[in-house]
Amino acid sequence: MKEFWTKNKNNIWFWAFIIIAAALFFIMPLLSLDAGNSGDEDGFQWPYAKQIYDYYATGGKDTTCLKNDDMGMHGGFFDQLTYATAKWFHVENYSQLRHVMNSGFGWICILFAGLIALKVAGWRAAVFTLLLMFFSPRLLGHSFNNPKDLIFASMLTASLYYVVCLIKEYPKPRISTSIKLAVFAALAIVSRFAGYLIFAYLVLFLIIYHIMMKKKTDPAKERFKTVGRYVIFVAAIGLVTFGLTIALWPYIMSSPIQTTMKIFHGMSQYDIAIRQLFEGTLQWSDRLPWYYTPKYILISIPIAVIIGMILFFIFCWRKKEERFWAFFIFFTFFFPVFWIVYTHANVYGGWRHAMFAYPPMVVAAGWGFDALVKWVESKFGINKEQLTINNEGETAQPTSTKGIIVNVASVVVILALLIGPIRHIVANHPYEYVYFNELAGGMNKAFGNYEMDYYYHSTREATEWVIANAEPKADGSKVRVGTWHQASVSYFLRNDTARFQSTFIRWYEKENSDWDYAVFTITGINPEYLRSSHFPPKNTVKTIEVDGKPICIVLKREDKSDCQAFKYKNEGRLDSAFILYQQALQKDPENLGALLNLGELYVRTNRPDSALHFLNRYTEIDPYAEVANYMTAYAYIYKGDNDKALDIVRKIQKHNIKYTGAYYLAIQIYMQKRDFVAANKEFMKLIDIDRVDDQFVQVWLQFNQMQNIDAQHAYIKLYKAMAKSFEKRGKKKEAEQYRKLATGR
Repeated sequence: MKEFWTKNKNNIWFWAFIIIAAALFFIMPLLSLDAGNSGDEDGFQWPYAKQIYDYYATGGKDTTCLKNDDMGMHGGFFDQLTYATAKWFHVENYSQLRHVMNSGFGWICILFAGLIALKVAGWRAAVFTLLLMFFSPRLLGHSFNNPKDLIFASMLTASLYYVVCLIKEYPKPRISTSIKLAVFAALAIVSRFAGYLIFAYLVLFLIIYHIMMKKKTDPAKERFKTVGRYVIFVAAIGLVTFGLTIALWPYIMSSPIQTTMKIFHGMSQYDIAIRQLFEGTLQWSDRLPWYYTPKYILISIPIAVIIGMILFFIFCWRKKEERFWAFFIFFTFFFPVFWIVYTHANVYGGWRHAMFAYPPMVVAAGWGFDALVKWVESKFGINKEQLTINNEGETAQPTSTKGIIVNVASVVVILALLIGPIRHIVANHPYEYVYFNELAGGMNKAFGNYEMDYYYHSTREATEWVIANAEPKADGSKVRVGTWHQASVSYFLRNDTARFQSTFIRWYEKENSDWDYAVFTITGINPEYLRSSHFPPKNTVKTIEVDGKPICIVLKREDKSDCQAFKYKNEGRLDSAFILYQQALQKDPENLGALLNLGELYVRTNRPDSALHFLNRYTEIDPYAEVANYMTAYAYIYKGDNDKALDIVRKIQKHNIKYTGAYYLAIQIYMQKRDFVAANKEFMKLIDIDRVDDQFVQVWLQFNQMQNIDAQHAYIKLYKAMAKSFEKRGKKKEAEQYRKLATGR
């Protein structure tokens, strides 16, 4: 420590690093106090944290957490830590505690990114990295309340730092470094199973470094000792890491090897698909274009980072002695993104699943700016004034006027390039993560084309507005707050349950339910509607905005005739339903629920022209609403215009490839026309989108019966078709399974 202090005490960049890191340690938790809850906090993560706590508290007797297969696939390290802290210190507002602690891990992520930059390029690069990391709005926003991706990125970045240290200690690694690597690697794995990636990095770069450092003059015996020493150290790190992982992850305790393999296969075959707004259309996450992640990164990180990375590729490969570390940094941010693209990984929510690749990107950018400054210094002869350079970079800085000017100018230039992100952070707190850079055209161009508040942070502000502004009901009953994000809204209503009650409603069914106020983030709403003059609806009383664009809205209900009409419709009291829906439209001609339900009622009563009158009004407002278009197709079938119905079916399928009703409607039309070839194609499309269920089998058997094919042969045909579909999609195991069923083996 004394030697470290002696080498760096006169370096202004050393002090800048210390001051910035210390300031961020206090700033980030303060910023997190304003954050809302993320989408999974209350409904999944906190209940699971309690299950894990109860497991440890009862000495393993309460095994509820071991039966939770969905959450058990994730280690839940952060959830365990926050639940135990809240329990031990009697913290009632556990959400705020989680956010403060989450921001602490965000600070660790920023700190260790800076330390990696220090190791490979020096103090100035480290300072640049700290600035670029903190002023990355997406990373900063996720540091408030993303207890999965951010925590994993933080722990993996810390692990990566100790990998760097271990390599720099070649040929004699320190035990203390190995222990720290094992601890952080275990915490990374218990945050996300992909933390095992750190061992791939460790082994790969140790081999490369050993080959690179090997000299022909070195005795073979000495080289053998070095290899043996590192093999022992890596094996020990692996064993300690695995032991810590088991200790921190109850789900794998009973059968560590078997369960670990189960988790590995489960994570590699993750099949939950979520619709995402990307490039102006809603797309399923398992069918997004290959460039989804790289493009999202490019349009939502600061331009300063992109420029710094360009400088990294221009300057940081020139010197032979720097190429190993340049390749190390490059590989650790390039490979994860490449692998996501190569494997067609099922990702969503922007690039949050690739967040762990971002710190090395910023290290590259910080190094790139530092390299540019060095180049400028060399042009002015400033570098001659610098003192010696050790393995952690420069230990002093120029003292001449020219040197000071160049170094001050470098900070000014970086801050100037960060003006956009800084403005966004100040103007839009706490929604920093809803950020798009100049390449995307900012929020003005991104709105309606890309996801906004996909983690539902804004439900806090919206709910608190309802609490402050909701009018008491005349009958003294509770104010019903409807929302898709019930767990989050319920949390913020928890202290006023005498006045408020949350209720679950979906956006496209909201008129059918009983509520007084509704809180909706704009996630999942058709982009054509978002971009139209009809949005937000007329009964919007509050909008939560980022740069003037709504990311969340609060609706106030003035009339409940549509809700009562829906009740009458379900009871079969159609005349009363007709009257009330007409009343609802008189009060709000753009009441989508009333338009849709009237259309359906007219279809059911065989009045297709009247149905189309209301359904067309609906689709003029929201052209791609699946249910409205589906009902419109039915109306044309009642009119006898099957071709027009099929045109609408194609429109639905193009917009939402997994809307199964459209396929069955097409099958119905083709079966009526006895066009078995066309009907069979629709069945094959359903197989390709994994929609084989009881309904499919029943219709399939009926379809085959019409062709005089018995049930046994119909099943054989189905198994062959499924085997072919899985084979086409590269799922060889499933394909072989259905081939065996088809052949009876």
